[in-house]
Amino acid sequence: MITINAELGDGTFSLQVDGHEGHVLEGRVCAAVSAITQTALLGLEHVAGQYPDLVSIHIKEK
Repeated sequence: MITINAELGDGTFSLQVDGHEGHVLEGRVCAAVSAITQTALLGLEHVAGQYPDLVSIHIKEK
């Protein structure tokens, strides 16, 4: 089961994706969720790189 939690606040947004789906439809759902979230992160990194005085991004690995 993949669980996605989004939190919207006053000028803030938080997204957490947990879990894994490896047995239904040969993992295609898991791959799709992963691709969408990682593409969004790469896009944000790109924008932060173009406008470092306007956008700051900090990515922390566990």
